[in-house]
Amino acid sequence: MSYDPDGDPRPDRGGAYDYRGHVTASYAPELDHEPDPGEIVWTWVPYEEDPEQGKDRPVVVLGMADDAPGDYAVLMVSSRDRDGERGWVGIGSGEWDREHRPSFVRLDRMLAVSTEAVRREGAALTREQYLTVLRALTDRD
Repeated sequence: MSYDPDGDPRPDRGGAYDYRGHVTASYAPELDHEPDPGEIVWTWVPYEEDPEQGKDRPVVVLGMADDAPGDYAVLMVSSRDRDGERGWVGIGSGEWDREHRPSFVRLDRMLAVSTEAVRREGAALTREQYLTVLRALTDRD
């Protein structure tokens, strides 16, 4: 398979895709079975090393992906301990993880996803958790 940088970045099977555009961030969670900024939702995310493969995983919805109309800008969430690792920020625990383990958000790989590609809604971040992610993204720039 060859990569076309000018082609449609959305995966054929649906799910998240790499995104490098502008984001309109807003905190507006509404647990209504639709993705909203400030929520953690599940979607298929391709592996960086092989975009044909991936896995279903949680992502935090930041806001609208302005350069991909109708899609949301998201960042991957992990419950693996990444404390002190570059490119990750800790957000604490929440209802999105059944075991209430501390979670971390990956800052260096922005993704976008359509509403249709979201498998399920998890839970909302607190406003402070959401702002922690936004501050960490801003501090990286």
